[in-house]
Amino acid sequence: MPDTATDSFVSHRNLLFTIAYEMLGSAADAEDVLQETWLKWAGVDHAEVENHRAYLVRITTRQSLTRLRTLGRRKESYVGPWLPEPLLTAPDVAEDVELADSVSMAMMLVLETLTPAERAVFVLREVFALDYDEIASAVDKTPAAVRQIAHRARSHVAARRPREVVTQQESREALAAFQRATETGDLQALLDLLAPDVVFLGDGGGVKQAVPRPVVGASKVARMLLGGLGKASGWSVESAPVNGYPALVFRFGGEVDTVVALRVEGGLISGLYAVRNPEKLSHMCRETPLRR
Repeated sequence: MPDTATDSFVSHRNLLFTIAYEMLGSAADAEDVLQETWLKWAGVDHAEVENHRAYLVRITTRQSLTRLRTLGRRKESYVGPWLPEPLLTAPDVAEDVELADSVSMAMMLVLETLTPAERAVFVLREVFALDYDEIASAVDKTPAAVRQIAHRARSHVAARRPREVVTQQESREALAAFQRATETGDLQALLDLLAPDVVFLGDGGGVKQAVPRPVVGASKVARMLLGGLGKASGWSVESAPVNGYPALVFRFGGEVDTVVALRVEGGLISGLYAVRNPEKLSHMCRETPLRR
């Protein structure tokens, strides 16, 4: 295969991974999609391809749609709540406000509520600004159908996403206050930080202990957190950029054990997402470059 084809794939790899990850919520599956994309790309007559980027995006989107169906079946038998796989992200992701918002844990959970076609169209249109003709080619629909799907997906997301994009500074302040309250065992300070209808989700995948169902309400969540955060030796906690926003990374014996991401709305924490499943923590050991 000509080096130009290899160069094209390598130069667009981070973009393709980001598309696959936003469609799947799983870094491991996104990596598999990239492998499949490469194999299909290797069999193409590249002299016939006018726009390498568009062609690669089309392959990645189609492979992601196929994998979404498999992933859906896996989620049906998943033990406890299913959360997206957290990524340790580079500082430049936080600087791109739209990209950071699109990969935030809160937004990734909203994307989970879309149908596969809606998710693909929303990601390609709203995050990557592809035109309707390009998207139509990628999802095997007419441009008119894609416009309808895009309208439906935007309405669905708008009804479920936070009304305002939270700044990095607001996120850092909320996270620091949350960490102080939990470490000092200050129940009132914690209650003052939590929205009345705050939701806590824990993902242990049946491998690590986690709450089996969502915990809802400031009082229940606060008491659960303070009751479960012991001072046993061997534990450490630090803030790190996860999916574009500051999050807490708990380590035991130096190994990542739990990642806790926040959803902040109106200055209050409305969502807490704790990922403990070891299979979902491999991308916390190194920065994952994301691109639009």
